[in-house]
Amino acid sequence: MTDLILVEDYIASALAGDDVGSYVDVPEGDLRSVRFYVPPYMGTPEGFEAMARMPALEVCQLPTAGFEHAFAYIPDGVTVCNAAGVHDASTAELAIGLMLTSLRELDTFARAMPQGVWLTGDGISLADRNILIVGAGGIGKALQRRLDGFECEVTLVGRTARDGVRAITEIESLLPHADVVVLAVPLNDTTGGLVDAAFLARMRDGALLVNVARGGVVVTDALVAEVGSGRLRAALDVTDPEPLPSDHPLWRMPGVFIAPHVGGDSTAFIPRIQRLVGDQVGRWRRGEVLRNVVA
Repeated sequence: MTDLILVEDYIASALAGDDVGSYVDVPEGDLRSVRFYVPPYMGTPEGFEAMARMPALEVCQLPTAGFEHAFAYIPDGVTVCNAAGVHDASTAELAIGLMLTSLRELDTFARAMPQGVWLTGDGISLADRNILIVGAGGIGKALQRRLDGFECEVTLVGRTARDGVRAITEIESLLPHADVVVLAVPLNDTTGGLVDAAFLARMRDGALLVNVARGGVVVTDALVAEVGSGRLRAALDVTDPEPLPSDHPLWRMPGVFIAPHVGGDSTAFIPRIQRLVGDQVGRWRRGEVLRNVVA
């Protein structure tokens, strides 16, 4: 057996051991010896389909916090771990960028630049806004910490109430008071379609919806109806469907800003995924309990 641990080049360079290989250099036949596998980040289905040719596979360490997209490819008996925590910094940063872009109309100014138009306007500041973060996991808490210096009021919502966190069952009473609602939840059976017509109707006029979670958390048709009426605004890093078709109305709606799912993809990703995989490989080699096990 040649390669027992199969990862991308930038991860392999940070791992020690003769049993580490990069899949750009591993022959097809050597896949049979792979026992620990990190699929390509933001890769194609082929990266997941390769697991069917890894009969010795024990662990699939995903490079993403989301994991629902991988389950269809996981062979029986393989432990699946996600990359919880790896994308917190990048995604929280982007969430703030989306808020500032929409509230301060930076996207409008950028579109006016090629024509040399000097626009004026009084943008809305993050200061003094009520920010409701739906999702009290790593990303939600990282965003809360970064908002500390913006002089805004932040409310964190999780599945259950605890110190500093309101319960999701209180969401109906919280929505009418929020100037900005940020979605930072995983996509699962309880969050799919959470932001439906009723949810959006509870939001106050002129409020901003920011989605750095998953597109499926929002019912797209309901969002189109509310934003199309001019009552709400939206700043989205994720959409449903994704990628968003070029003829979709959201692309051209006033009050909408769309980023192409880049929340976790920044320079902060590589050192954090290297540390996570290094720790997981060490645990696996020593027979210790792995972190972030999701299946």
